[in-house]
Amino acid sequence: MVSAHDSILSRKREHYDQEIQRHGCTATGVGWNSRESQEMRFRQLLKVADLTIPFSINDFGCGYGALVGYLEKEADPFQYCGFDISPEMIREAKELYGQTKGVSFVGRESELSPADYTVASGIFNGMFETPVPEWEAYILETLATLDALSQKGFAFNLLTRYSDQELMRSDLYYADPAFLFDHCKTKFSRFVTLLHDYPLYEFTILVRKSD
Repeated sequence: MVSAHDSILSRKREHYDQEIQRHGCTATGVGWNSRESQEMRFRQLLKVADLTIPFSINDFGCGYGALVGYLEKEADPFQYCGFDISPEMIREAKELYGQTKGVSFVGRESELSPADYTVASGIFNGMFETPVPEWEAYILETLATLDALSQKGFAFNLLTRYSDQELMRSDLYYADPAFLFDHCKTKFSRFVTLLHDYPLYEFTILVRKSD
């Protein structure tokens, strides 16, 4: 019997395989409106880390590895491992960045090792036809995984329930930032930051293991 978690991953894998084939290695190919908004998300997520010293990072749901290009411009030496369930995404990522020093990509979650930080951008947005309770259980289960993979901290983003009603779509999940802030405070760390002050209909949560 296929579990709800496996069913979710199967739908996501099929969707993102199709998107990268249709749009190529672009922000649109991973579900964003523009490169500018994609990089704005990177800026928020990376506030969890100190980019001025060497660090290691897992990119959970890495797509075609766009974060590598961003880190090359913004960070000191880093070790990066990108994971994605889409074989097409991983193939494109290896083509683009597979020869970059300190960079690797994996197609199975079990191949990830703990790093200083883990980030996840956009992986909780597209619900497809998943019932809300199953999607919310998937989010909380995945957050526990992010925590286990992170020695210093992790960060993730979601669409916000405070979006304009007329713009909200039934196939997307809009989260309650207060609930997830509380969940992270009570389950993972005292040091949690909620970022909800940048010009996108979403929020980012940073979880640090210490101050």
